[in-house]
Amino acid sequence: MINLKYPHSSLKTMSVKTKYKILLVLFAICFIASAILSFIPAEQACGGTNTTCYTVQTSNYEKVFGIRNAYLGLVGFALIGFLTFLQIKEYSKERRDLIKYGVTFASIIAIYFLYIQFFALDALCKYCMVIDSATLISLGITLFWKEKQK
Repeated sequence: MINLKYPHSSLKTMSVKTKYKILLVLFAICFIASAILSFIPAEQACGGTNTTCYTVQTSNYEKVFGIRNAYLGLVGFALIGFLTFLQIKEYSKERRDLIKYGVTFASIIAIYFLYIQFFALDALCKYCMVIDSATLISLGITLFWKEKQK
């Protein structure tokens, strides 16, 4: 039986839906990690003030334009997660492209933050690593899990 909401064969439809379900889980993980960093004090979330996680969370790189990166992550992952949820419900080429652009933008930021952690700070934040890793995995899924074009 062909699912009319997704313009693909039923086998391909399941594959496309699976792709977006996996992406949604990854975005939810990123959202949760961002929420932890947003609402739990750094010394508690990171396990003390003598941790590399705390070093990252209290560094000069913690904010962009005066806004904490964790807050930006909350908004960004909520938005892209919502778009992905809608994409699961009803396929849209325009939404697919928005998700792809959002993941690409987030991945560029993730690479920048990984660079900062590894080379500028020489310190790693466990939550940042989860977010950055999940974002880069999302990029791989977005770019390499091909969808049948109509």
